[in-house]
Amino acid sequence: MPLLRVASVLGWIVLAFGLAFLVPIAVSLGLADGAAWAFVGPMALVLLLGAALVGLGRTVWRPYRASELNVRDGILLVGLVWTLLPALAALPFMLYFAGVGQPLNFSRAYFEAMSGLTTTGATVLVGLDHLPGAINIWRGFLQWLGGMGILVLAVAILPLVGAGGGSLLRAETSGPLKESRLTPRIATTAKGLWSIYAALSLACLLAYRAGGMSWFDAWMHMFTTMSLGGLSNYDASFGHFDSAVLEWMAIAFMLLASGSFALYFVAVLKRDPLRIWRNPEWRGTQSLMLGSGLAVAAVLVWQGGAAADWETLRRALFNLVSIASTTGYSSEDYTLWPAFAPWLMLFLSAMATSAGSTGAGIKMARLLILLKLAQRELTRILHPRAVTPITVGGAVVDQTAIQSVLAFMLIYGATVLGLTLLLLLGGMDFDTAFSAVLASINNMGPGLGVVGPAGNYAGLSDFKLWVCSLAMLLGRLEILAFLVLFTRAFWRK
Repeated sequence: MPLLRVASVLGWIVLAFGLAFLVPIAVSLGLADGAAWAFVGPMALVLLLGAALVGLGRTVWRPYRASELNVRDGILLVGLVWTLLPALAALPFMLYFAGVGQPLNFSRAYFEAMSGLTTTGATVLVGLDHLPGAINIWRGFLQWLGGMGILVLAVAILPLVGAGGGSLLRAETSGPLKESRLTPRIATTAKGLWSIYAALSLACLLAYRAGGMSWFDAWMHMFTTMSLGGLSNYDASFGHFDSAVLEWMAIAFMLLASGSFALYFVAVLKRDPLRIWRNPEWRGTQSLMLGSGLAVAAVLVWQGGAAADWETLRRALFNLVSIASTTGYSSEDYTLWPAFAPWLMLFLSAMATSAGSTGAGIKMARLLILLKLAQRELTRILHPRAVTPITVGGAVVDQTAIQSVLAFMLIYGATVLGLTLLLLLGGMDFDTAFSAVLASINNMGPGLGVVGPAGNYAGLSDFKLWVCSLAMLLGRLEILAFLVLFTRAFWRK
């Protein structure tokens, strides 16, 4: 009974997620903001649901046996986790806003929770400055959990997964080369990734605190910087702080989080920090963002009338790195800049981050493979008989990986087009519709027009929010891992 076996593992993940509600409860009690009640009931419900699923699975499968979860189990579990957990995470939002006389329907609460867990950073909430600390920290904590992936955490801490952890890790992690193992034991790999993530998160927290943030703001923005999520507890986003020091710190940590945590883990494991620099994807990610930041600064001076100084460079770098890394912070309304800048930033969000980072989109690894493929085809025009294998970082990329990249690009483009047409059908103008889909599927957050940095998604209808929620989910699971659930071959025995 595979479905009941998956239900049991899902139950344990739901139980673990239920414990996450303790964080906003503790914050609420510490700040005395009176919002703890909005989390107690949902926490109890989540724990009961988790226990029921575990009990259901145990009727046919003893979870503490080291049983193998196959690839189908892993894919199904990933799909269930990333659709169910946002629904559970939405409950405190609905309860709290209903309690203060500002009802938030399920569509909007689900959108907010999906935006958090997928690290998108879009929001339908206004008046963030005046929300209880518990509500804001829940938004940020959801992003931090979703950044490295709840299922990677599950593989690291849940003994029931056993040998089947490989199926979950392959289904959850991103990039075209996900089959390679970093260590012989999958659980060790997952723990290592989370250790690096936690260590860099601690460094970010202490840096923000030293830079002048309060402890609460430092925790909130650490959560959303390291996850490349970008949610803030201020309507003005990062611009609220108006601090050059904090913006330079944020730039540094966003660039770090845009690199592969797997690469960082291996560099620590092998005691070889230069391995990071030798990695072509890491160099490509950093070079593309920093180079594009310089280009935007030049455009601001040339067409925008800005002074050629460090402040202009910081403004350009902060906003470009934030958008290109799929974080989504803003220090000002960059849609008022020359049109080249915001559109460049939006397109970079589709490709600038590394596979194995907390970002989303096409990923630099796929971009490098596509560039090498294009280069090979140009060479073949001149030398038809030449044998030129595609290599990335000195390693030959096999044909299976190349075909996977091409298939992904085709489906990515078709998905963006299809979802954009749905928003246009709902009456949205093209710039807003196209940018909203790109911002959602790249898990970046702010788009252009109505959903730009000066606005948010609050004005969208429920239909449009569901389209964007679907785009977030597809982007987080890299489209293919979710769409395969709807194929006949997946359900065929």
